[in-house]
This record gives sequence, C-alpha cells and structure tokens, in this order.
Amino acid sequence: MNGSAYTGPGSAVHPLWGRALLLAFAVLDIAAAAWTATHLAAGGTLGNFFSYFTIQSNLIVIAVWLGVALFDPQGERWQLVRCAATLYIVITGVVYAVLLQKIAVGIQYPWTNDVLHRVTPLVALADWLLVPAAVGLSVRLIASLLAYPLVYGVYTLIRGPIVDWYPYPFIDPRDKGYVSMSIGLVFLVIAFVILAVAVAALGEMATRWRERRSAG
Repeated sequence: MNGSAYTGPGSAVHPLWGRALLLAFAVLDIAAAAWTATHLAAGGTLGNFFSYFTIQSNLIVIAVWLGVALFDPQGERWQLVRCAATLYIVITGVVYAVLLQKIAVGIQYPWTNDVLHRVTPLVALADWLLVPAAVGLSVRLIASLLAYPLVYGVYTLIRGPIVDWYPYPFIDPRDKGYVSMSIGLVFLVIAFVILAVAVAALGEMATRWRERRSAG
C-alpha cells in the first residue's frame, strides 16, 4: 500500500491499488466471520460469538478497511480510528499466538481461524506501516486507545456469571478464582500498554521516514 503521498500528521493517502487490496481483504474477513457465525460449534450461540474479542476486533477492522476502500477519509480523528483498529487486531493476533493457539476458541475451521487470527492482524499492521499516520504519543492517547479493551473486559466479567460462559480462560474466574485471574489480567494490561505504545510509535517513525524520503 506504499507509493502514495503523505501530506501531514492527519493525512495518510492510500493509492487506488492499495484501497482495492484492502477491499479484497475486507471481503475475505467478512467471509471468514460469516462462515464462523453460521457454523458454530455445538452449543454455540450468536451472543457468545459476538462476545469474542477476536470477532469484535475483526469487525472493527472490516469497517475501517471498507471506509478506506470506499472513501479513504483523512483527518486526525480518522487516523486515530485506524490506529485503534490496528492495535485491537494486533492484540488479537498476539494473544492468540502466545496464549490461545492450542485452546479451543469456538472456531472449527482452520481457514477461518487463520484469517481471523493471523492474516487480518498481519495485513492491518502492514497497512499501518506502509501508509502510516503520526497520531502522537502521550498518556492520554494510550489511555483512549485502551478504553475499549477495558470496557470489553468489564462486559465479559459482568456477562460471564449471567450466561455461565467466558470467551477466554485468562478471563474466566471459575477455576482459579478472582485473585489469580486478576493477577494474570494485570500482566495482560501491561502487555496491552506496550502494544499500544508500539503501534503509535511505529506510526510516528514510519511517518518521519516517509517525510525524509520525500524530502530527499
């Protein structure tokens, strides 16, 4: 998705071929999500399906990619949305790779699993690096980026006892109790902060590199 002119910290213009490529990946991601939703494991429900962070983060990325493909909007707020979407899907990819590869997460088909947990995070990160935006790096930014994962965690812990179901073992207090779970979640939050800083910093560094390249 390289080859476009970068015009400032609030602008990250995609070339037409890059927009077409993101549209293709958005369609692939939609197909994987739709296939998973219509081929749930035994006992699975749509309520549980949409309560996976994996599904929610993929839906966010799909919306962003469709926005880029159809309109490629500019402005600082939109670049913050792109940054957030990239962070959330990167969290999905990293958590899956580190904690969940050998655990059943309600996805029965290898191709959908690969698209939702591997392909989409890698494409989103590549898009962020090749068409970067300088969104700044501050405590306020990191806090705003992590607001959604925090709300998701609260939602999961409230919903879990009601439906007797939790999407992931690290946010399930039924076996190890709330103290052990809370300790694990603290380390997870620290990891999320690191990832948020990394995604924002990569946008800054890639932007500066492109500016130097254009100036040279």
